[in-house]
Amino acid sequence: MFEFSYKAAFAALFGILLLVAFVVTAPMGSDPVYGFFRYDFLLFYALIIQVCLLYLKLESWAEAKVIALFHLMAMVMEVFLTHPQIASWQYPQPAVFKIMTVPLFAGFMYSAVGSFFARSLRLYHVSFEKLPGFTNMLCLAVLSYINFMSKFFIPDFRNLLFLWSIIIFWKTRIRFELKHHQFALPMLPVLILLAFIIWVAENISTFYKIWLYPSQVDAWHMVGWGKLGSWYLLLLLSLVLVLKILGIRSENGQWKLKDK
Repeated sequence: MFEFSYKAAFAALFGILLLVAFVVTAPMGSDPVYGFFRYDFLLFYALIIQVCLLYLKLESWAEAKVIALFHLMAMVMEVFLTHPQIASWQYPQPAVFKIMTVPLFAGFMYSAVGSFFARSLRLYHVSFEKLPGFTNMLCLAVLSYINFMSKFFIPDFRNLLFLWSIIIFWKTRIRFELKHHQFALPMLPVLILLAFIIWVAENISTFYKIWLYPSQVDAWHMVGWGKLGSWYLLLLLSLVLVLKILGIRSENGQWKLKDK
C-alpha cells in the first residue's frame, strides 16, 4: 500500500505542487507585487516546476511534448469557455500574462492531468489489455473535446459519449506492477475514481478563487456533482493522447510503452 501511495503521489507531483501554490498565494488576492499578480507568479512557478522535472529527469522530453500538446488544446478551450458571451467560469483576478480572459498559467492545470497519466505509465509499468483501436478512441476523444464547446450551439451529446466510452472500454483492463507483482483492474472504475479526485481538487481551487463558476461569485459553494462527467471526458481525452504518443498497441489490443 505504501509503494502504491508513494508512486501515486509522485506521479501527481505537478498537480500537488500546483494545489499547494493555490493555497499559499491566496492571501495575495488581486494586489500586485513588483508589477505582477498572483496568476503571473503561478505561471512562473509552474514553469519552474516543469524545468526542474526535465532537468532532474523526473519527466522525459516525450512526456513533456504530450503535456505541451494538452496545454495548447486546453488553452483554446479555456479562451472559448471564459469568453463573456459564454462565461462558463471566470478568472476573478488580474494578470499581466494572459490571452484574452485566460491567465497563461491556466493551461498548466490541465497539463497536470496529462503529466499524471504520462508519469503513472512509467512508474507503475502500466500496460493495457483489450484496449480499443486508436481510431475509435481518437474519435471519442475529439468529439468529447468538441462537445465542451459545441453544446452552446447544438444539443449536448455527452450522454452518447458516456455510452460510447462504456461500450468500448467495458472489457479494457489496466495492468500495473508493484514489488514485482502484477495487478489488473477494470479501466472504467479507475477513470471514475480519478474524475472524483480531480473534482475534489476543483473544489479546493475554486475555494481559493483560482477560478469561479457564476454561482460561486457572491458566495462559494461546492462544485456540483455534474462536473464529474466533464472531468471523466477530459480524462479520456488526456489518456488517449498519452497512449497514442507514448505507447504501442498490438492488433489484439495489448498496449505497452515504447522502448526508449
